Amino acid sequence: MVTLVVATTIDAASIGPASALLSMPGWQPGPPWPEDAQSFVNKEVRLIKLGNRLVKEDHLDKRWEEATGESVNEVIFLSKHVASSSRPALTIHPIGTPHISEGEVLVAGGKAGWVAPPNPRIGPWLRLLKTIAASHNLSPEFEVTLEATHHGPVINSPTMFVEIGSTEEYWRRQDAAQTIALLVWQGLGLGEGISVGDWPRNNGKNKILFGIGGGHYVPRHMDIVLSFKSWQRNAIKGFLVDRNIKIGKPSDF
Repeated sequence: MVTLVVATTIDAASIGPASALLSMPGWQPGPPWPEDAQSFVNKEVRLIKLGNRLVKEDHLDKRWEEATGESVNEVIFLSKHVASSSRPALTIHPIGTPHISEGEVLVAGGKAGWVAPPNPRIGPWLRLLKTIAASHNLSPEFEVTLEATHHGPVINSPTMFVEIGSTEEYWRRQDAAQTIALLVWQGLGLGEGISVGDWPRNNGKNKILFGIGGGHYVPRHMDIVLSFKSWQRNAIKGFLVDRNIKIGKPSDF
């Protein structure tokens, strides 16, 4: 199975990281693509350069499988982030439009009441992105954050968007593009290290957190993803309960 990394030439925040990624070792021309696009291969990763809005590229995983015979394991879209605040940001988020009702206008793809399976790399990649951004002196200028799901395209594979925001100035920043390229490079194990957040590699032992609500930038979800304190507390409590060791304040005993 392969990983699709998808970029579009009409978006500077998409093609910039894609070009930086393709400048790294190991890439070869990919399989023929019957649509107006280019593809490239590196190990089990397939990078596709399209010429359309990514939120409208429905069923891209199925289209790739039909064209190449390769099964798709996950999809990662490279894109721009837009915000009314115009503040610089590097964001990661799942996709879907569960807030849209039947009959409402879909301005950013998707379909009413629908979400794609979230890519389980989202949490580990957010932590990796913070590390890379700091090492490239993008923090604190760029905020590194999650977003809630809010657009298409319709797709069946585990998916996430990785974005640069929030204005033309930042979409074209080469240091931001390089940071996203390194995130994908390291995160997918294209260099010497192993991939990050590869759920099957962990034999299903890692917990997956499913968050609902929280606002556009989901601050409470961010707290949990970036801090292991809650997991540590639960692990310790579980250990004590398993051994019938009472938990409480001194006055409880």
